[in-house]
Amino acid sequence: MRIGFDAKRAFLNTSGLGNFSRNTLNALQRYYPKYNYTLFTPEIKPGMLEQQNEFEIVDPEGSNSGLKKSIWRSFQLSNEIANRELNLFHGLSNELPRGIHKLEIPSVVTVHDLIFLRYPEFYKTLDRAIYLRKTKYACTVASKVHAISQQTKADLLNFIDTDPDKIEIINQSVSPAFFQNVNTRKVKEKYQLPDEFILTVGTIEERKNQLVILKALKQGSIKIPIVFVGKPTTYIQTIRKLIDEMHIHKQVLFFENIPENDLVGFYQLANLSIYISVFEGFGLPVIESMACGCPVITSNISCLPETADDAAVLCSPDNIEELGHNIQQLLNDSSFRNEFILKGRIRANDFQPAKYVEKLIALYAKLTTH
Repeated sequence: MRIGFDAKRAFLNTSGLGNFSRNTLNALQRYYPKYNYTLFTPEIKPGMLEQQNEFEIVDPEGSNSGLKKSIWRSFQLSNEIANRELNLFHGLSNELPRGIHKLEIPSVVTVHDLIFLRYPEFYKTLDRAIYLRKTKYACTVASKVHAISQQTKADLLNFIDTDPDKIEIINQSVSPAFFQNVNTRKVKEKYQLPDEFILTVGTIEERKNQLVILKALKQGSIKIPIVFVGKPTTYIQTIRKLIDEMHIHKQVLFFENIPENDLVGFYQLANLSIYISVFEGFGLPVIESMACGCPVITSNISCLPETADDAAVLCSPDNIEELGHNIQQLLNDSSFRNEFILKGRIRANDFQPAKYVEKLIALYAKLTTH
């Protein structure tokens, strides 16, 4: 079987969609090496995949222009696919190239979320229009729509009227790195981390709701340091203003672009992690935390109860007092803490890469044998 992928995010995105794409491609190559995988990307960066030389990688030769690369990916990619004799094409991030419906091969599109429709205030008008056009086209022409959660399937039905028979729910996996122990002493020394701290991983943006964590720490008189790991947006200005007002500069640390193996160390060193987002398509840091044996507090809305099951402490994302109480309980009640560490490790096993790609390969096989 020869399978093509839109691999832009795997090479050019270091967070959510990039992690998903790399986890998917690495796991397919690791567990199903007998198949041929062709990656289409507007730009190739070395060392982004575990066995990068085992993939066939196609890019727009001789183009340094960002606009030309974008046009190639959106409008010329179908011609490249047609010339490669593929059995199937998979768009890993909410879109498929224009004209793919004219090709005689099945296609899959992974849809992560429709947050741009649920919370339009978080997006620019032009961006929303582009995302909607691309997602609707992909869901219309795809042979199968891969939704990463029940929540995403519900949004596909409610917001863009996707054919329910097309939708296949396969939860994404977590990188195998998070199931391994690392040298935490080296990580602690490298980043000068405190002896105890609370961790929160994710882009620093309004939807992720990091401001509420600071307010809960202040209201609950919780003095333990808080470590934020994620790419900052303009929202960080609001966070820094609150830090100034609360005079907690020494309690708050910010990091970004942390390599995956070091991030594992952050989780393993942390007393607990918090992921109190107002809406997600899946919430990968919840499972990363569990796999590392770090108890986690997450939101009781959107897909997060589905992701966490009974293995996380659930909390209303706007209830500062409840969040503070939950933090205190995990910090001070060892039996409560150990209960969620154990539950978390068990839950994380459901998201092992081998289990995920087994389902993905079964989907590919079903589409290519009919």
